[in-house]
Amino acid sequence: MQSTEDGYVHISQSVAILVDGNNMERSIHSETDKPNTMLNFDTLVPKLLGNRGLNRLIYFREGKQISSKLKERLHSNYHGSVRPCHKSADIPLSIKATQLANKVDTIIIMSGDSDFVELVRHLKAEGVRVEIASVPATTSRLLTGEADYVHEITSNDWFTLEPKKKVPHKKSTHAKKQEPSTKSGTG
Repeated sequence: MQSTEDGYVHISQSVAILVDGNNMERSIHSETDKPNTMLNFDTLVPKLLGNRGLNRLIYFREGKQISSKLKERLHSNYHGSVRPCHKSADIPLSIKATQLANKVDTIIIMSGDSDFVELVRHLKAEGVRVEIASVPATTSRLLTGEADYVHEITSNDWFTLEPKKKVPHKKSTHAKKQEPSTKSGTG
């Protein structure tokens, strides 16, 4: 922090946001009962950062089926990356958090998974501020009890894509007009 002549305090804190994609997707899907509900990173990231600077944004997701649109959006808007994980995101996310501990002031873990309790304890022991961002209904109280701060992810932080409706094919309006029959009655 720096104090200026005008009396304002300027915070120059570096933040890494690490997303457990599968946990976040399951959480918002359980809240909405809609599988096409997604996090709105355009509103969520600024909310999480406040007036701090973003150092890294990494989205960890189990499996190889990762939306190319999500990859592109995270990269172009936040220089973020998407990391496919062999099984769960827990171990890769924990390794990356440990690697970043001496490079950032704060790590925000987007997950409600109690598997991260020991990671939070370790990072705090290393002097890193640890924040959790999660959907309250699916978040472990053990995890939130260890965090320095908890951001609640609510319906304001996600959106639902409506399935594309199939447009029925219209019949041609240029149908042939039938000519009246001109049969002559000769016989």
